[in-house]
Amino acid sequence: MPVISTFYGIIIRMNFNDHNPPHFHAEYQGFKAAFDIRTGKLTAGDFPVNAKKLVESWTKLHRAELLANWENAVEARPIERIPGME
Repeated sequence: MPVISTFYGIIIRMNFNDHNPPHFHAEYQGFKAAFDIRTGKLTAGDFPVNAKKLVESWTKLHRAELLANWENAVEARPIERIPGME
């Protein structure tokens, strides 16, 4: 699963040919979760509250890029890196 971003120890990944709805996977200190791209909300797994808030904020900032990456992944095209939080 390709890494598309990293920030504050959080690793963001996206699968090729994954199931709907559009989402990505996040890892942080042994925690794993999936986040819906359109809402930014955690949909599966468990994540610490502060890390979850960072991912939700990051998703809001990069929603268009995430959706473009989702479309690329569905079509088996290369996925682009997305900047992390600063």
